[in-house]
Amino acid sequence: MSLHLAVDPDNADGDDGPVQFADVADVVEKFADAGYLADQRLATTVFLQSRLGKPILLEGPAGVGKTQLAKTLAEVTGRELLRLQCYEGQDETTALYEWDYGKQLLYTQVLREKISQVVADATTLSEAVDRIGAEESVFFSERFLAPRPLLEAVRSETPVVLLVDEVDRADEALEAVLLELLAEYQVSVPEIGTFVATHQPMIVLTSNNTRDLSAALKRRCLHLSLDYPDAARELEIIKSKNTGLSETLAAKLVEIVRGLRELDLRKAPSISEAIDWARTLAVLGAEDLTAEVLSQTANVVVKYDRDLSRALDALPKLVDPNAEVPEHLHSHDYGHSHSHSHGPHSHGEHSHDGDHDHDHGKDHRGTAKRAAMDEPGRHGDEYYGSPGAKSDAGTRQVSASQGSRSFKARGGKGKRPF
Repeated sequence: MSLHLAVDPDNADGDDGPVQFADVADVVEKFADAGYLADQRLATTVFLQSRLGKPILLEGPAGVGKTQLAKTLAEVTGRELLRLQCYEGQDETTALYEWDYGKQLLYTQVLREKISQVVADATTLSEAVDRIGAEESVFFSERFLAPRPLLEAVRSETPVVLLVDEVDRADEALEAVLLELLAEYQVSVPEIGTFVATHQPMIVLTSNNTRDLSAALKRRCLHLSLDYPDAARELEIIKSKNTGLSETLAAKLVEIVRGLRELDLRKAPSISEAIDWARTLAVLGAEDLTAEVLSQTANVVVKYDRDLSRALDALPKLVDPNAEVPEHLHSHDYGHSHSHSHGPHSHGEHSHDGDHDHDHGKDHRGTAKRAAMDEPGRHGDEYYGSPGAKSDAGTRQVSASQGSRSFKARGGKGKRPF
């Protein structure tokens, strides 16, 4: 089966499709109306996608707006959003299509009951087999085909936006499945044939750069790297979300978040998490961003224990570079009894071994006790086997007969048997 696609470069969806962008400025305006602040480079890429009919590949750290771009694109163009969330070990059966085994099994039961009627007037065995074979072919038809997002995007009767999210998480085998779709907007089902799109989908792929994508996949896409925005744009984004935090505090919060991103963290705070932090502080009625209130809410933007420890150590200096770090803000006051490895802002002069004991006058390692054990004269002379030592200091007497038996047990050679 094949459905043919005719693409007008000035209108990728034809006359009956959604209205496309007039120019780059139109993209910026429509995205802003939908709550997404697109810079010139991003808006240009989206405009080119609408005119050239090519997919977009967005690469960059988590939380910089890659997924949200696809959602906003669907909103402003009036298209349905189809999403394929990728994961490790994913194959084409979960991305492209699979067979409805329940329906096939039910059909098998019906065919078993009707088989005698099908071959009733067959004159030869060959004819009977051919008739049964013709019925079996129905098992692999569109009737039993269960489409997944990739095939849904091609078969859709209306234009859609297809989001292939975190494609770097999937195995390379999935990339091979995507190549045909990205290049020709078609997919092949071996048992049926090739499906070609009637309405060209707008495809957005995202990657968090956990692995390198193939050159073949990148060649088929308009490529764009997204990173954290500069301070001015990030402040604009937070203000546009109506977090309830004043502009002065929001600007200060942006600088603190940017400072946290410079630490050696397993996961840097994302833009969306910065927005959540602003809302959290507004709900708590924060009138100033002190190290204490930020430390109490840092878990909103820092999600790993090691990262939280480093963030708590750094926050006082981020709030005020000349600040003295209060002892109660140190990370070991947050219920950790294990050893901590701190970053460059750590208070590494303390030794954290199990439960803490800050009385540095005590001998924590027992050095004096071990030294006393080695002092001469700690035991009596008889303990060391001194000549003339008495035998009543715990030394056990062995009779001649016991010694003889022990000698014989060793084979008479003074050696321990093996």
